[in-house]
Amino acid sequence: MYKNSCSLKSHMRIHTGENPYEFFIWGKAFNRQYDLRRHERTHAAEKPSEWNMCQKAFTHHETFKIHKRTHAGEKPYACHLCGKAFIQLYNLTRHERTHTGEKPYECNTCGKAFSRCGTLNIHMRTHTGEKPYECHLCGKAFTESYNLICHERKHTGEKPYECNVCQKAFIHSNFLKIHQRTHTGEKPYECHLCGKAFIQSSALTMHARTHSREKPYECNVCQKAFTLLKTLKFHKRTHRRETT
Repeated sequence: MYKNSCSLKSHMRIHTGENPYEFFIWGKAFNRQYDLRRHERTHAAEKPSEWNMCQKAFTHHETFKIHKRTHAGEKPYACHLCGKAFIQLYNLTRHERTHTGEKPYECNTCGKAFSRCGTLNIHMRTHTGEKPYECHLCGKAFTESYNLICHERKHTGEKPYECNVCQKAFIHSNFLKIHQRTHTGEKPYECHLCGKAFIQSSALTMHARTHSREKPYECNVCQKAFTLLKTLKFHKRTHRRETT
């Protein structure tokens, strides 16, 4: 049921496809006058909702309401499983997938699935080879903007993540997290075959090869294979010595 005839008319346009409100610049059409008005603001750079605490302005009132919660500390959407709360319903929906294991976004090339649309978009670049984020100093390119930010810190020497125990600093928050385990003794990655535990997932992956006998790194000169990349690199020196 609809409150008034206007609401019903607007709803019926979903079925008929009628879009009577046309934007005069591009000819884009909308089924509600409100949606046309919102769209016009993106071209006019009009931002009618301004927050007096930080003077940040917004095109849409709904975005303005969400932003105000960052100042108020309001997080109305709580996870019923772990209690973690969020500013937006969208963020809660995304979080709940960590509990359910739901991965609705699937790669149409290799079938790998993801819980976030953005993660799928980044993954697709491994197939296309696209690296849109390029370092202006050395030209190295990356699939993700965050990887570019971390890379640029190698040039600037910036290390914003500091250990509160020994004051050692890192360019990446993950490097700090791994380092802190050397102080806490935490080893979250455990081998299901022998029970040996590790600080990093990559260390567990390498260890698992001692059980599986997998040797993924092959020499392109003699086809000898190795468990570790560093062992392959060391091996290749023997070929360089042979040619000198």
